[in-house]
Amino acid sequence: MSDLYQQAKKHFENKLPFVLYSKPNETVAVGIFQKDDSLHFATDFTEVGFVFAPFEGKDFVVLPEKESEIYIENYVMTPNKSTANSIAEANTSAKENFEELVQKGVDTIREGDFKKVVLSRKESVVLEQIDIFLLFQKLLSAYPAAFKYCFFHPKIGLWLGATPEQLLKVSNDHIKTVALAGTQVYHEGEITWENKEQEEQQFVTEFILDGLKNYVAEQTISEPYTFRAGNIVHIKTDIEARLQNQEDLGMIIKILHPTPAVCGLPKKEAKEFILKNEGYDREYYSGFLGELNKNFAKGQEQDSDLFVNLRCMKVENKTANLFIGCGITKDSIPEKEFLETVNKSLTMKNILG
Repeated sequence: MSDLYQQAKKHFENKLPFVLYSKPNETVAVGIFQKDDSLHFATDFTEVGFVFAPFEGKDFVVLPEKESEIYIENYVMTPNKSTANSIAEANTSAKENFEELVQKGVDTIREGDFKKVVLSRKESVVLEQIDIFLLFQKLLSAYPAAFKYCFFHPKIGLWLGATPEQLLKVSNDHIKTVALAGTQVYHEGEITWENKEQEEQQFVTEFILDGLKNYVAEQTISEPYTFRAGNIVHIKTDIEARLQNQEDLGMIIKILHPTPAVCGLPKKEAKEFILKNEGYDREYYSGFLGELNKNFAKGQEQDSDLFVNLRCMKVENKTANLFIGCGITKDSIPEKEFLETVNKSLTMKNILG
């Protein structure tokens, strides 16, 4: 076992906070190991460390660099033997409940309360045993293009994930973000997108551009394109710009989070609907996480690399709680949306085996 995993195992046994992570298309794993079990929070986003933020609320947890030991390790990609297109089963009551929730969302959109809402559900998988470090290694192999992580804090819990969605990348005054929407199961040949999905993508892009306009200059926007994340594909648009003032980073994070891809549009009304109707606490699902003000592998200051916490699970004893959602517009069909959550659940179920 490598030094990185030995340290992680020791920290986990001693109930001390840590994170292991690897960035998209890189073969470097970083470990940040906090020396005590204190809970630290980002107040103005000038902190240096690893941030782990919830969907709702202002308690953005940070593992601060100055309170932690940092380990950096290269790894070799090993082929993953996952059954990427296996069919996931879900119980009947979960299906009925979610379809009812989606129908309520569609009705509310048609009444004109908002244009889009992202609705989600939690699914629990009970296993005989869970080796979290093996799960993390499986994530590294199965999803090279995603941000892979294993995060633990005794006051928050144990989370793992492989997210395809960047919230914000900052390098000095240069920022990058993405608009991501629509979901299909990947298949060979041409991928075609329905109007509903293209419209949803346009909503997301416009929201981001509108939010950023007072803080950035020199915006460049790509054409929408199909982006593959494991066994599913999305429509993606890349957005780049120059930050007018470095001190606006915290403001930009608050404008972007939660994104329309995990909440809806207009954001305030969609979020109120989610909190009132979803019927469970998302916790850190659809929050964000990543490097704050430092690229640890390269030692570069003032670099932030933040991702939306999608395709994730919270592990409690021998239960893996999976979080899955989908974007709802006026044309959504409840049965199809439920099927989309089933397809998305495969990202984590393949890892659980």
